[in-house]
Amino acid sequence: MLVSLASLGLVGVGGCEQPGPSAQPTDPKPPDPKQASKATPLSILVLGGTGFLGPHFVDRALARGHSVTLFNRGKTNPHLYPELEQLRGDRREGDLSALEGRRFDAVIDTSGYLPAEVTATASLLASSGHYLFISSVSVYRDQHRANLAETDPLAPHPEPGNDKLPDFYGPLKALCEQAAEAAMPGKTTVIRPGLIVGPGDPTDRFTYWPVRLARGGEMIAPGDPDDPVQLIDARDLAAFMLACVERRLFNTYNAVGPAKRLSVQAMLSAGITALAATASLTWIPADFLATHEVRPWTDMPVWVPPTDPEFGGLGSVNGSAAVADGLSFRPLEQTMTDTLVYWNELPADRRAEPYAGLAAEREAEVLAAWHERLSG
Repeated sequence: MLVSLASLGLVGVGGCEQPGPSAQPTDPKPPDPKQASKATPLSILVLGGTGFLGPHFVDRALARGHSVTLFNRGKTNPHLYPELEQLRGDRREGDLSALEGRRFDAVIDTSGYLPAEVTATASLLASSGHYLFISSVSVYRDQHRANLAETDPLAPHPEPGNDKLPDFYGPLKALCEQAAEAAMPGKTTVIRPGLIVGPGDPTDRFTYWPVRLARGGEMIAPGDPDDPVQLIDARDLAAFMLACVERRLFNTYNAVGPAKRLSVQAMLSAGITALAATASLTWIPADFLATHEVRPWTDMPVWVPPTDPEFGGLGSVNGSAAVADGLSFRPLEQTMTDTLVYWNELPADRRAEPYAGLAAEREAEVLAAWHERLSG
């Protein structure tokens, strides 16, 4: 399952992903009291900035009066932000010349996956005031354990020097964290999100659920209704990232939500309510799904059985430190609704081939097999 989780991108950030700002509904979320006061204008460099999480951050930073510069290859959505300073280069190829001699109040790294590229970028920008690195909860060594906290051991790289992605996604992210701190000691913030969701998500991981609920009819609900799940709306993550920069919070945070425990049943019920969906849930145990080759996370997105010997803790990571420092969450119903709006505005050919979730024909087969077992 490791490659399956990583290949879908547990955090879902970076300049290589597809954005959706133009398809996003107006954000009605009220400002958090800890973030609402007028900000001192900052110069902010975003490494990436035109993929999924990046535009949410850029939009919020601009709305708060900050000056934003983007550094990327210019290949993903180059039409975005023509009014901003855009520096061109390719971190993976070592092309950082556009950053030479530059200093910013804050650097936002949403696109660092290899320690060498983080070292090079952070070292070149070491005179800057703050380096915020987006990591992942995949960095932890014991991902089968519930309640993983920021101080828990990180996964060692089993083959040092092997930078193959996505095979070593988690260990490489852990090394990237260390590289950022080594280059800018005392001036780094590390944020470890879980599953990032919402409008603009190009992976269809969470999106599968509002789309499937809206389609209606009998549908598979995976595992035990009480199994825990976690996710974070990209807009809430972006708001917390900016708050860390504005308040100069040089810490490490798990960015997972919501603030209180969320079960898979509660997640699906929130979608039924928000979308006025007529779908009926048929709960099928994890072992039966496994027998019929229905995979957690990929075929049944968001959900990983808590009994999974490798990844069972990824639905119950401890996010209390971030919440204590201001991370807040919009209602899940809003995320469900906005995600479906985003999906329905995508081109028809894109919607015809979703990247995650169970195809309708396969779902019908598994449901039929489950009913046959119950009747037998």
